[in-house]
Amino acid sequence: MSKDVAKLRSNRWFGDKGLRTFGHRSRMMQMGYDPIDWEGRPIIAIINTWSDINPCHAHFRNRVEFVKTGILQSGGFPLELPAISLAEQFVKPSAMMYRNMLAMEVEELIRSHPIDGAVLMGGCDKTTPALLMGAVSMNVPSIYLPAGPMLRGNWQGKTLGSGSDSWKYWDELRAGNITRADWEGVERGIARSYGHCMTMGTASTMTAIADALGMTLPGASSIPAADSNHITMSKAVGRRIVDMVWEDLLPTQILQLASFQNAIAVAMAMGCSTNAIIHVIAMARRAGVSITLDDFDAASRKVPVVANVRPSGETYLMEDFYYAGGLPALMKQIESHLDLSMISVTGRPLSEDISNARVFNEDVIRSIDNPIYEEGALAVLRGNLAPHGCVIKPSACSAKFLDHTGPALVFDSYEELKECIDDEDLDVTEDSILVLRNAGPVGGPGMPEWGMLPIPQKLLRAGVRDMLRISDARMSGTSYGACVLHISPEAHIGGPLALLRTGDIIRVNIRERSINMQVSDSELEDRRASWIPREEPFGRGFGKMYSTHVSQAHDGCDFDFLQTAAGAAVPEPKIF
Repeated sequence: MSKDVAKLRSNRWFGDKGLRTFGHRSRMMQMGYDPIDWEGRPIIAIINTWSDINPCHAHFRNRVEFVKTGILQSGGFPLELPAISLAEQFVKPSAMMYRNMLAMEVEELIRSHPIDGAVLMGGCDKTTPALLMGAVSMNVPSIYLPAGPMLRGNWQGKTLGSGSDSWKYWDELRAGNITRADWEGVERGIARSYGHCMTMGTASTMTAIADALGMTLPGASSIPAADSNHITMSKAVGRRIVDMVWEDLLPTQILQLASFQNAIAVAMAMGCSTNAIIHVIAMARRAGVSITLDDFDAASRKVPVVANVRPSGETYLMEDFYYAGGLPALMKQIESHLDLSMISVTGRPLSEDISNARVFNEDVIRSIDNPIYEEGALAVLRGNLAPHGCVIKPSACSAKFLDHTGPALVFDSYEELKECIDDEDLDVTEDSILVLRNAGPVGGPGMPEWGMLPIPQKLLRAGVRDMLRISDARMSGTSYGACVLHISPEAHIGGPLALLRTGDIIRVNIRERSINMQVSDSELEDRRASWIPREEPFGRGFGKMYSTHVSQAHDGCDFDFLQTAAGAAVPEPKIF
């Protein structure tokens, strides 16, 4: 491979010996570096989303040292650049609101520093799409290093899955079937190592999508965070990024239309999080690739769920998935649905990357002839309640709700929902449809994961464990149940959901892909005339920028000024 030092971005900072580079070079020496550290070497940014309050990334402080080792082994010069961490469990009002902030930070970190290539360290839900969005917008050689799933949880000999079992045992506590001491035992046992959720939640979904897109080393997304192979992979990432710089292998060469279609097929087969739709659309549009809700629905009709992992599956978790063969084995199972000519960060086509993949447990990774669900994980619905679309995860809900008609019980805010849901006098039955609105991209604000609305306590005591729920919010990928999400346009900006009233009859039909309120057009016109817009949630700062420029869920919730037009080349980054 050619090693033309003059073509390195960093050469502009350090290449000559004039007055302007004097400051750059002398300040590097101030930190103890010598010219031998950077001269003739690609400078690699390690964009690390570690923080003291992100348990998913707790091991990144250690892993970054192995990445640096790999970079040095291949003749590069590593520089660690910390970025906002976006700990899903702690960030309010939602980590989703700050996804675009991290994407902007990544783009500007690379743009403003002498960087030739980037290692992107992430894993917690929103960090994966944010890091990739920023990297493709800057379009320097980049490789993603996934945090890896945590070890499976344990309580009283029962295997626990993060998120999924939180919801399950919370319902049992509210129903009076377990004690407060039991609940505290679940709390202590459900997350017992560093790493992201080990269910097929948003984190595992998005790292698998990054893998399927070709932005990780093949199979890297499946390695548990606590497995020693994760350390080995971290060094290999460091070595590979240096070669990618010399090869000038750019994200836009990897992220083609067929790459995103591959990723969508893999997501369907994995039993993916509903959040995948928003993030993949946003990532694709940064790359100038047109992906819509219809691409997901088309894939869902063709690609079955073959990963028997919770919450779509009953028993297994991501640790089991890795030892069953991991993502390469799943991709081998569905290769008839993939474009095997797409390349990855290896520079090789997918056909070569998965050529030696094998399934070691056929109950964990099923064949397409023996799936756990015959269609893909998600279905896109449209109708007069969601003219721009919404999404449901039928693989994780009760079959009786695949065609359901019932009266709406509407809540205007999450606070109202919490206040009323356990009222013994609440007028609700198992056939009612719970509705939460004003929880979308702007109204939430930040589209929080409130979409798995709690089942009323009096129904829980009667044995009810699922009912139809509708909202313009999102839900955690670890959630389950008959939850219709991402209603677009959202209620806060005057979408039809804002006009719905308690008692209105709604019909949801998954096979017909429809969602409609049985209210006449003339009645809806009258209601709109009396609709009063809600107060904007932010008056200043990033929140103001966010609420002014964020797109709706069906368009990926990116900022309008950051997307690349379909079919257009990613703009050449300006160097000042």
